[in-house]
Amino acid sequence: MILKGNQRAGGRQMAIHLLNAEQNEHVNVHEVSGFMADDVLGALNEAYALSKGTQCKQFMYSLSLNPPQDEEVSIQTFEETLDRIEKKLGLEGQPRIVIFHEKEGRRHAHAVWSRIDTEAMKAINIAFPKRKLNDISKSLYLEQGWKLPEGFKDKNKNNPLNYTRAEWQQAARIGRRPTDIKRELQESWSLSENKKNFENSLRESGYSLARGDRRGYVVVDIHGEVYSLSKQLGVKQRALETKLGKTKLLPSVTETKDKISDQLSGLFTRYSNELKAQHQKEMQPLLRDKENMTTEHRTLRAQLDIKLNERWQGEESKRTSRIRTGFKGFLDKLNGRYWKTRKTNERETYQANVRDQKEQEELINSQLIERQNLQVQITLMRDNQEQERAELIRDLSHLNAHEKKEGRVAENFKSREKEHANKMDINDLDTDMEPEI
Repeated sequence: MILKGNQRAGGRQMAIHLLNAEQNEHVNVHEVSGFMADDVLGALNEAYALSKGTQCKQFMYSLSLNPPQDEEVSIQTFEETLDRIEKKLGLEGQPRIVIFHEKEGRRHAHAVWSRIDTEAMKAINIAFPKRKLNDISKSLYLEQGWKLPEGFKDKNKNNPLNYTRAEWQQAARIGRRPTDIKRELQESWSLSENKKNFENSLRESGYSLARGDRRGYVVVDIHGEVYSLSKQLGVKQRALETKLGKTKLLPSVTETKDKISDQLSGLFTRYSNELKAQHQKEMQPLLRDKENMTTEHRTLRAQLDIKLNERWQGEESKRTSRIRTGFKGFLDKLNGRYWKTRKTNERETYQANVRDQKEQEELINSQLIERQNLQVQITLMRDNQEQERAELIRDLSHLNAHEKKEGRVAENFKSREKEHANKMDINDLDTDMEPEI
């Protein structure tokens, strides 16, 4: 699985992200251990309070665990992976929180540790975390028999369509996928030989080349969103300059936005809005199915939790009743009966835990499969809609260019007509005059 971690502050913001039930269909707090508080916000506030006794600002280590999309990964595998990570990063015994998120038929986990060593009252130094996490990640792929990502085989073959959370949020603002944006820009770059080709290709996808605030190369889409070319393409500034020339020759972002605004005619806006409304109408039945499925899945999980809790309480009461108290309990300790009973209870408790976890996982995995099947339909429709959107922008960009060309032709024609009229006037004037001798 892909492991991404970083040191950070902001306990409240982290708690809001971890417990966000709007962006995630299912949120399960799996573990809150090592803290006095038993809830996520209370635990992170506790970690922050401890950090105030030190000079540490980034008092948490946050980690996301993302298994391959099509693989069924058990809770045990997640837990064993977390134990390996703790040992590798020097976080063994530190208070931690583990939460599972599910979205679009995928399940992944988040873990947050307090970095504060309460005995020494200082932050634990985590050296070379990225390299260590990559080593664990690669080992997991090999041990589990999962298909190894190309980036692990060759560092130069990392997925070019990978995106950051900020890029995801930017794409979400305009109802698009960050991978589609990256793919369009990278295709325009790879298919163009020079600046003119690149700008023409960008225009067909709804982008305009501009100069960023820091004199970097950026593109602006028809919604006014600005994208860094070096980040989107994975290309260094020098390579961009070789093909595109100096940034000082490019219009600023503000100038580009104004130009785009002028070019967005009523026809363009109307067609774009009509297509957007059509797409929303087409997607509505699938989104309704998704909402109903999420509600049903949550209900079934809640019912299972109640069932397991009631059974656990009954079994725990039975195990407790085996331990006799008073004088009989004293005799049981003397003759060894107490220790045998205790061992039996511990074995049954472990087996009951395993059984309950298995029932929960079976339900979750069956629901994930059901949700993945629905996601296939949603993804297919999104792909078709994205293609229709790209075709609309391409057609309208051609129409806009055609209108400009017609305008230039008409202007040139009028100019030539005027010159011709002036010449005729002069000729007429010359024939009426007597030649000079």
